[in-house]
Amino acid sequence: MSLSRKWGRPTTSRTSAQPIRTCAGCGRKAPQEELTRFAAVDGRLTPGRTLPGRGVYTCPRLACFERAASRNAFSRVLRRTVAVEPELAGLYTGSFMIGTFMEIAR
Repeated sequence: MSLSRKWGRPTTSRTSAQPIRTCAGCGRKAPQEELTRFAAVDGRLTPGRTLPGRGVYTCPRLACFERAASRNAFSRVLRRTVAVEPELAGLYTGSFMIGTFMEIAR
């Protein structure tokens, strides 16, 4: 660590240029690629990295997803009311099928 010339403050060097995001369930900060992204599509919470609009992230743990859902963190971060389908918990348990969810969402 070195001191900046102008302010005399310690400078930090970033080891990576990855965006850092915060988990809506536990508040842990992590690189974007380590977290699961959700967005609001037609008033429903939908997983997807490339969906348009504001996104909300959770750690890849079921406990974080459940905590975010119980505290209405998804609606708060997305700044709109969203329905959290129980089937989304399957993302964390391995029983989630995208085709089935998309049919439900329509």
